[in-house]
Amino acid sequence: MTHSLTARPEVLRLRSSKIREVANAGMGRKDVVAFWFGEPDEVTPEFIRRAAIEALEDGDTFYTQNLGVPALRETIATYVSGLHRPTTVDEIAVTNSGMSALMLVTQALVGPGDRTVIVTPLWPNLVEIPKILGAEAVTVPLSFSREGWHLDLDRLLDALTPSTRVLYLNAPNNPTGWTIDATSQRAILEHCQRHGIWILADDAYERLYFGAGDGETPPVAPSFLDIAGAGDRVVSTNTFSKSWLMTGFRLGWITAPPPLVTELAKLIEYNTSCAPGFIQRAGITAIREGEGVIARTRARFMTARDHLVRRLNALPGIDAALPSGAMYAFFRVEGMRDSLAFCKRLVAEHGLGLAPGIAFGPEGEGFVRWCFASDTARLDEGLERLERGLRFRHAA
Repeated sequence: MTHSLTARPEVLRLRSSKIREVANAGMGRKDVVAFWFGEPDEVTPEFIRRAAIEALEDGDTFYTQNLGVPALRETIATYVSGLHRPTTVDEIAVTNSGMSALMLVTQALVGPGDRTVIVTPLWPNLVEIPKILGAEAVTVPLSFSREGWHLDLDRLLDALTPSTRVLYLNAPNNPTGWTIDATSQRAILEHCQRHGIWILADDAYERLYFGAGDGETPPVAPSFLDIAGAGDRVVSTNTFSKSWLMTGFRLGWITAPPPLVTELAKLIEYNTSCAPGFIQRAGITAIREGEGVIARTRARFMTARDHLVRRLNALPGIDAALPSGAMYAFFRVEGMRDSLAFCKRLVAEHGLGLAPGIAFGPEGEGFVRWCFASDTARLDEGLERLERGLRFRHAA
C-alpha cells in the first residue's frame, strides 16, 4: 500500500504567496527598488529598540504568561480604552504577531465545513487561514472607481446568512486602503447580532487612517470596538508592526470577550506558548512613549500617498484611487491581464518591485499594489522605472 508523503488536502489547496514569488525573483539584487512588502523604509525607533536591549541585558529571556505579561496587557487595555470603549485586562491576549492573532482566533471559532465571509480584495494570508481549518471562504468584493473603493452593503448582508460562522473584515484595508464608514459598521453589527455571527476585525492599520481626529483624540479609523460591547461576538486583532514600525518584532494582540480570551490562552500554549518577555517590554515602551512616532508616521505616509497617487494618475493607462488608510496604492493598469507576469517583468527588466494584484484574489487581477511607506525621492525613482516599464510594454 502506498501512502502519501505530502500534506492533507486543505493544505495542498492553499495559494502560495504571489508577493513572495515576485520578491524571490528580485531579493538579493542591489539594483532593485522594492515596494512589494507592507513595511516602512525606517528601522524601529531607537527608544523602542533600547527597551528590548535593556530587557535582554536584565536577563528577561524566560517563559512568560500565555496571555502576556500583566504590565503589557494592562498597557494595551488602557490604550484601547483611550481610542475606543472602556476595555479591561481580561479582554486582552498578547500574541506573537498580528498574523498569529488572526490564526488563533480562527482556530478558536472555525472548524471544518463552517461558512466564513470575507471582504476582498484582501491580504492573502487572511483569506487562506479559514481554509487551513477546512472552512468555506465566501468572498464579497469591493468595487473600484477613480474616486475610491466601495462596499456594496446589501450584497454583504445577503452573504451573511444565518449559517455563517465568522465575518472577516480588514479596514483600513490591505491592499486597497478602503475604510468602512460608521453607518455600515452599525448595520453589519446589528445584522450579525441577530444571526449570532462572529465579526473578526483586522485592525492592523487603524492608526494609519488619513481622516481627521476630533481635536482631542488622535485620528483612528472607525472600529467595531466603538459600537460593540464586551458581550458582543466581536473580536479585534492588532499588531505593533505598522503603527510603531516594529515589523520584525512579531508582536500583536487580541481584544475579545473574556470567555473567549480564557480559551485563547490554551491555544497560545499549543501554538507558541508565549511571546518573548524582552519583546513585550519593547511593546510597553512603544505604547507608552510612541504617540509621537505614530503621528509622524501618519503624516509622512499621507505626504507619500498624495505624491504617489498624483503621479500615478498622470501616467497613461493608470487609474489610482486615493486610499483613506493603510500604506498602499492599489492601482489599475489598462489592458493588463496577468499582473504576476507584469510584476515579474518589472523586476527583471526595470528593477522595480511591486506586488501583483492577483496575490489578493481574483478580484485583484488587473491591479498592482505599491507600498508607499517611503520617502518621496525613493518613490520618484520607482515611478521613473514604472514609466519605463509601461513605455516598453506598449512598444512591445
